[in-house]
Amino acid sequence: MNTAKEKNYYAALLLQDGTVFHGKGFGHPKKTIGEVVFNTGMVGYTEALTDPSYKGQLLTFTYPLIGNYGVPTYSAKDEHGIPINFESDRIQTQAAIIHELCETPSHWASTKSLDAWLNEEGIPGISAIDTRALTKKLRVHGVMMGALEVSPDPIDLESLKKTLSEAKAYGEQDFVREVSCTSPITYGKGRKTVAVIDCGVKYGIIRQLVTRGFNVTRFPYDTPADTILSHHPDGVLVSNGPGDPKTCSATVRTVSALLESGLPVLGICLGVQIIALALGGETYKLKFGHRGQNKPCTDLETGLSYVTSQNHGYAVQPDSLPDTGLKTWFINADDCSIEGLKHDSKPCIAVQFHPEASPGPYDTSFVFDDFREMVIEHH
Repeated sequence: MNTAKEKNYYAALLLQDGTVFHGKGFGHPKKTIGEVVFNTGMVGYTEALTDPSYKGQLLTFTYPLIGNYGVPTYSAKDEHGIPINFESDRIQTQAAIIHELCETPSHWASTKSLDAWLNEEGIPGISAIDTRALTKKLRVHGVMMGALEVSPDPIDLESLKKTLSEAKAYGEQDFVREVSCTSPITYGKGRKTVAVIDCGVKYGIIRQLVTRGFNVTRFPYDTPADTILSHHPDGVLVSNGPGDPKTCSATVRTVSALLESGLPVLGICLGVQIIALALGGETYKLKFGHRGQNKPCTDLETGLSYVTSQNHGYAVQPDSLPDTGLKTWFINADDCSIEGLKHDSKPCIAVQFHPEASPGPYDTSFVFDDFREMVIEHH
């Protein structure tokens, strides 16, 4: 099968506001649609592209050179059998949008180029466009739907416009259903069990739990609370995932019941939003979201600030917290949006950022230690 290095592909990215970016195509030649977002990280493209939270999105990398260390093998795993370099078993984004593609990667663990990897997994990419201009547009106007086509033939923009006009809005789609497991999966051999409600959980989260001595059982996102409780878990983690949290009605009902059970609960990313909804709070869509490994958050209890890894486009509404029992734990140092919550009487904590990193700084991995202490104290 031809790759972009062997054959020149045309590519065009059409935004909802009518803006068109023409560039060079790579990866798999096809047409795709999704919400156009940007990530400000300098590294970690293999982790980002396989992060289930990016399902339904066309991911723009703001760092100008992507692919320079290639792509490692999926077979590389840690001592727990969890993949080291990827956050799921496949690329989750609809497409990759970059400025410059490195076609000759150099790294001892590299087995293929970024171009070859995307081509194998049926994912299109566009390079040689002004990603700074694209990012500035998204920051000013907010994220928006877009259509991308990669083809050996010149792009028919009218056809692309028609495709985009007929597309469902990102927030109207149930992406969690597409990225959750379909039956329980178990990891680790610890004495205590954590039930993970899988809304698109990253492997990095499972790794952090297993390395802390937990046995982890991963449940589909719509598993009823009674089914989860029948497995006698010692704690519950509500995972990250894609889309609007308000589409996750089944998960919200499950989490509401689990909170009533008194089990220790930890929410991460989408998990914090679902917990807030389960307790009567509200969520809203951010203008352009927080995506990258350089997002500063402040702990309101200590006054300390941390650099965090993030990937989310929705947040908890502060005005909705009264009567929920939740209080703000962390805030974003840039825009003061909520980045963490604690319940005033239940063993429940939740963070909007990713304490497991993967990729990114490990400054906030203590969140998993706090959860572990909650589980131990509860029993």
